[in-house]
Amino acid sequence: MAHRGKTAQTLEVRACTRDRTKGILRLREITVPCALGRSGIVMRKREGDGGTPAGRFRLLSVFYRPDRGLSPATLLPVAPLSPASGWCDDPLSPRYNRPVDLPFAAGHEKMWREDRLYDIVVVLDCNMHPAVRGRGSAIFFHIAREDYRPTEGCVAVSPEHMRLVLAQVGTGTDMVIRA
Repeated sequence: MAHRGKTAQTLEVRACTRDRTKGILRLREITVPCALGRSGIVMRKREGDGGTPAGRFRLLSVFYRPDRGLSPATLLPVAPLSPASGWCDDPLSPRYNRPVDLPFAAGHEKMWREDRLYDIVVVLDCNMHPAVRGRGSAIFFHIAREDYRPTEGCVAVSPEHMRLVLAQVGTGTDMVIRA
């Protein structure tokens, strides 16, 4: 059941001391493991560096694969993905760090993936308003690989933990990633 009270909450993410590619995500009484970027948490994010950017990022919206599960219960805006869903990661494109429809000529990520990583994906307000070329794109909160291998710079949790967290958050929620 979605949290119906105040939604101006904070998800806190910290790296583990022994492995900077793994971390802990906390939301009030919820504490779960998470995967981080292959370069750990970085202070100065650059496109392709594999770092999870340190900072405070608003949770904006949720996408999900309707063929792989029900829409997650959350107070955030939710939309289904389709095979034509993409995200521009080309710093030279005017659509940089924005959703795009495929096919798309510039560099992009496919949101409709064969693996489960984007079965549920939360868009974070990271380098979006405005998007600065080369400062990172497609920084999401999404589903982790089963072994919590590193991401390309995102924060990732298990599907069960994602649904647990999403049921507690809304439009006023920020993710704070601490270096």
